[in-house]
Amino acid sequence: LASEPADTDEFLVSDAGTLKRIDYSLIKGGGITEADQWRFTTDFDSGTTTPKFITANWERNDTQFDKIGTGMSESSGVFTFPSTGIWKVDFVCSVYHASNDARVDVIIYYTANNSSYAEAALSYNGIRGQLNGAKERTTIVSAILDIDDTSNDKVKFGLEDLDNAVTVEGSSTYNFNSATFIRLGDT
Repeated sequence: LASEPADTDEFLVSDAGTLKRIDYSLIKGGGITEADQWRFTTDFDSGTTTPKFITANWERNDTQFDKIGTGMSESSGVFTFPSTGIWKVDFVCSVYHASNDARVDVIIYYTANNSSYAEAALSYNGIRGQLNGAKERTTIVSAILDIDDTSNDKVKFGLEDLDNAVTVEGSSTYNFNSATFIRLGDT
């Protein structure tokens, strides 16, 4: 074949000696049908009020990658999935503090009702013990989520337990802080 068969093209298979027909749509490989990556573009001061949701300055990665499939949509830091399925969500968060020790929890928040958010993944990030200069740390949190309702299942990202304000770093040319979304398979 010079090109991929149509979903309705049929193949013959032998089932213990009995020939049967099967549509290509039932035997083709799935592969990744959705992958997307977003980053925030501007440094911001976290403050100490928690939880601190990251609600502004998100952009789709436009320098190294273009999405596969439809891609995520984002509004005020809330991300909506384009299709149902089992999704892997990764959040990379880099923070620094100029002088004091600090603690920050990096969190993926999830809702199944488009209203009440709970922690889907959390990592503690302690900025301590470095002498002379800024104290920097990067934390990665991951969650695998069963998205069965694209109207109600959503995620957002944030920080908690800020004993000192930290600077969350951003860039519009590379991924300093980013969220990656990959659809792994059907729900």
